[in-house]
Amino acid sequence: MHHGWAQLAEPTRTPAIVNAAAGTAAAAREALDASGAFDVHEVPPAEICDTMKRFVQAGAKRVLIAGGDGTIATAAAALLDTSTELAILPGGTLNHFARDLGISTVAAEAVELATSHGTRTVDVGVVNGRVFLNTSSVGGYVRYVRTREKLERHLGYGLASFLAALRMATSVRRMVVEIEVEGRTKIFRTPLVFIGVGERELRFPVLGRRVNEGKRGLHVMVVKGRSRLRFIAIGATAILRGLDAVSRTGNFDDIIADRLRITMNSAGWVALDGEVALLDTPLEYELRRGALSVVCPPPE
Repeated sequence: MHHGWAQLAEPTRTPAIVNAAAGTAAAAREALDASGAFDVHEVPPAEICDTMKRFVQAGAKRVLIAGGDGTIATAAAALLDTSTELAILPGGTLNHFARDLGISTVAAEAVELATSHGTRTVDVGVVNGRVFLNTSSVGGYVRYVRTREKLERHLGYGLASFLAALRMATSVRRMVVEIEVEGRTKIFRTPLVFIGVGERELRFPVLGRRVNEGKRGLHVMVVKGRSRLRFIAIGATAILRGLDAVSRTGNFDDIIADRLRITMNSAGWVALDGEVALLDTPLEYELRRGALSVVCPPPE
């Protein structure tokens, strides 16, 4: 009998998706290639979700996504109700989700973590089928994001953000919002509704940041200002003294719940992790508890 040398199979590499439109795509690819542990695919933003689904259907136990919060949310949508783990290489302008989980924004360190065994399940928000990982909002903040995106092409992120905030504060439009929480309905005339995944800080300078070991749920915050000057005053109070001070003035409501419905008398422009989408109304929000398994360091 002839005995030949059997060639050992090369260990299966983890699929990695890089957002081809991200400014950090080249650096992400370089860090991933250097590790040798990943099968790297540069993918246009519109194809990220479908690409992720193909890897899941092919039996991938883990998939890495390189990009910012919006890119990560797009990838996460394909992993809900699956056992596939999500590894993250942060690469956006803002990387709130990665930072909240203790994932380094240094590419080499994030790639090293992505090859480790530590994972934990996290909650995500869903509105009309769209996943968000950090925050969503309706009203004034949506106009802020859309204005900032237009100005950012010419002015840079910092100045564009300042001018967009100024424009938002001086062009307040109120909308009628019906919020149904656990069977009880309240109606507001408001310029802004903010929804965070998990309890959020209500004080400056950590306003809106996730509360460490905070309550689980969707943290819904509604501004009740009825005039432009009132809205500007509420905003100034929030910045200087925190949202807890605003809540004591009676111009602000907040509640934590797993589900809510927002019915608006205007188009359903919604901000999701800093990106803007047009959704059908009513807006059906729900918290998906432990819906995503993410590779990250153990909690401190």
